[in-house]
Amino acid sequence: MTEIKKPQGNHRYKILAMLVYATTINYFDRSIIGVMAPTLENLFNWTNTDYANIMIAFKVAYALGMLTMGGIIDKLGTKKGYMLAIGIWSIFGMLHALVVQEINVFNITVTSVGLFAIARFGLGFGESGHFPAAQKTVAEWFPKKERAFATGLFNAATSVGAIAAPFVVGWIVTEVTEPGWVKGTGWQIPFLITGALSTVWVILWLKVYRKPEDSKKLSKEEFDYIHSDSEPESEEKIAWARVLPKRQTWAFATAKITDAVWWFYLFWGAKYLNATFGISLKDIGIPFLIMYLLADGGSIGGGWISGYFMSKGWTLNKARKMTLLICAIIVLPVCYVAFTQNQWVAIVLIGIAAAGHQAWSANIFTLVSDVFPKKAVASVTGIGGMVGAVAGIVSDKALGEILDSAGSTGYFWAFLIAGSCYLLILGIVHLMMPKMTPLDENLNLVKS
Repeated sequence: MTEIKKPQGNHRYKILAMLVYATTINYFDRSIIGVMAPTLENLFNWTNTDYANIMIAFKVAYALGMLTMGGIIDKLGTKKGYMLAIGIWSIFGMLHALVVQEINVFNITVTSVGLFAIARFGLGFGESGHFPAAQKTVAEWFPKKERAFATGLFNAATSVGAIAAPFVVGWIVTEVTEPGWVKGTGWQIPFLITGALSTVWVILWLKVYRKPEDSKKLSKEEFDYIHSDSEPESEEKIAWARVLPKRQTWAFATAKITDAVWWFYLFWGAKYLNATFGISLKDIGIPFLIMYLLADGGSIGGGWISGYFMSKGWTLNKARKMTLLICAIIVLPVCYVAFTQNQWVAIVLIGIAAAGHQAWSANIFTLVSDVFPKKAVASVTGIGGMVGAVAGIVSDKALGEILDSAGSTGYFWAFLIAGSCYLLILGIVHLMMPKMTPLDENLNLVKS
């Protein structure tokens, strides 16, 4: 395949900017409940198990959505599929604001736990479409050598949303210390903000997005560059059932088990800092800023470093896996959080581990488009996301029950597992996919 020099055109980065915007909304919406967890627990009188069950509702829907939304996006196409996903998650995100202490429906009492679980379920189903759609967009708009960097850039926006959440929530929400319904606390407002942000995104997406071959704003030079290291594909759709038996699918899915670690930081981080160091809602902004700025650096750096290795002549297989090994080593020190009594040491170590995870995440997402044809990317991403969600369900259930029965012991084991699992998982991925040989559009190994 003829090497084409990098063109002057940059329309692909305008498309990438839309992914950054969508990811920011996604994680702002997703992070709100984690930031407010101690306050909502006081307001609605939840136990740790209650909170875990609400988080599990999100992940059950996320797992189911990953199996279906990825295939739907591959069938509908990126433009329509992405709009469907963001529409669903925005509606259910705003429905959180309607939750009350309890309601009676057909003589059945539904508590705040059940109402939040319903809202989180819908949110999880809609949000399950984000990463399959975003990764499919990257596969359509970027050559392979730039995909990890592009993925790292939009993946860094997860931290932007997570950073924004505590500051917005801390500014708007008034903490309460007694259980029961308390009017005027303002906790509903952050859930409504994302609806307005999503509306703006949909309008821009309708105006901006076209596939490269249909875009009038894309130069021929940039079009040729985008397709310079990939083969032409037919328009045939590939159902997820066809990619399910492939060991490459399960290598990616195994790597996605680490989603449970990221969700632990996101949904339980504020609770851990509150329970261990007494950090309140009004003071959580700076710790989250430190943790997620570090995570941002990891996401961008992790996407860049594998491309750098490839520019030095490394094979795709060596570049990606060496980067993943570096990420796994960076994460390892978070195990020490289980032993430290210094809140700033804990915060920095969590931030470094989050950086390692985001660098890891940028590269494992790119594994899909490295190996699979573009028309299968959303489906494979969805299957992997389902496995990650199931891992999160298991960890939430276990952590919630341990915290209620044995106190802080749950956090001790959570951090030990969070730090050590990446190296083990990388070893399994390598055994399942030792050479990362690409598959053609019929899902057969490409002959070298």
